[in-house]
Amino acid sequence: MNTILTPLISSWKTPELRRKILLTAMLFVLFRLFAHIPIPGVDTNKLAALFAQNQFLALLDVFSGGTLVNFSILALGINPYINASIILQLLQIVFPKLEELQKEGDYGREKINQYTRLLTIPLATVQAIGMFALLKNQGIVSSVNPLTFITIICTMTAGTVLVMWFGELITEYGIGNGISLLIFAGIVGRMPVTFGQAFTAATAESVTNLILLLGLGFAVIAATVVVNEAVRKVTVQYARRIRGNKMYGGGASFLPLRVNQAGVIPIIFAVSLVLLPSLLGGFLAQVKSPLLVSLGHGLTYLFNPNGVFYNLFYFLLVIGFTYFYTAITFNPTKIAGEIQKYGGFIPGIRPGAPTASYLNYILTRITLAGALFLGLIAILPSLARGVTGMTTLLIGGTSVLIVVSVVLETVKTLEAQLVMRNYEGFLKE
Repeated sequence: MNTILTPLISSWKTPELRRKILLTAMLFVLFRLFAHIPIPGVDTNKLAALFAQNQFLALLDVFSGGTLVNFSILALGINPYINASIILQLLQIVFPKLEELQKEGDYGREKINQYTRLLTIPLATVQAIGMFALLKNQGIVSSVNPLTFITIICTMTAGTVLVMWFGELITEYGIGNGISLLIFAGIVGRMPVTFGQAFTAATAESVTNLILLLGLGFAVIAATVVVNEAVRKVTVQYARRIRGNKMYGGGASFLPLRVNQAGVIPIIFAVSLVLLPSLLGGFLAQVKSPLLVSLGHGLTYLFNPNGVFYNLFYFLLVIGFTYFYTAITFNPTKIAGEIQKYGGFIPGIRPGAPTASYLNYILTRITLAGALFLGLIAILPSLARGVTGMTTLLIGGTSVLIVVSVVLETVKTLEAQLVMRNYEGFLKE
């Protein structure tokens, strides 16, 4: 606990970091306030009853931060923006020009971000239409006239743009990754209600189930910390160089390769995608075409959160995104070039291409362990329900994983900021 609190206390004593923390906290407060402003024309009592009966919607509500069950102006949350980010990253593989743009430094990244923002708007509109169709079918929307339809769609789309803006403000002027922190804030905001319901239901079933629920919770937290902090240390030896009468360099260091190089991003990406088929199925089930209605029912059946196909698809998505995001964030060829540039080498491995191949060999294998862990955590509630018969573990594993991972990443960000400022102060002296 002291390890986590120390960077927070030190950061609060630094004026610049204190401003960043206060800005992040202010945006958190605004996010939670907007999450309780309902969209007009919706019967919130019927909506709450629907969410209590539908596990898919309950899962979707958790990742929207409780904004969906209130059907607030932020009902869609950040999901359309995440989907747009996934699409743009996949398009970089298909279109070389986008990949080249990504490599052009700050200008290229800004252009990619701009494309992501623009793509978010149509995606949010499509998801809003699907949600409206679902609510209309359940009789939750009090009026179905064109004005109500346009109002709800525009409001939900504008809410997504607002959350996207909050996330980018936190990333640029606050502490840590804004998107991850907003998802974290939403989950934490709903945790007292969610855990209260889970503990009540578990206690009502049996004391054994309550003990099992607590044990699983602590096990997930402990395992998440261990995997996030686990690294493979690759020894790097630096050659000695003689200039004039002086000798420079020499000695050994190590390159830390994290087991979970991608952090919590694969879970967020996978959740955003795995929820789309059910949402699309609910929309197609309301159209007049018999073929599309059958397709909608088929999607809803296949992607039932209790079904085998849904959990297998979810598990494979997490593994796939773990490797995908690791490949984007860690470039073995670039690292090998940097090691060679400064006169370093890995004992027993030739510099250059052989070093890059060796690093890729190690990273591929340790990433498998991290990917399997993330995948198992993602489907842990379904596995636990199948073994114990408990119905109170729908969202526990993934939510706890995101919360713990974001806390650890934010603490590391604060530590890095503190080290940088202390180093700059030392240089000035």
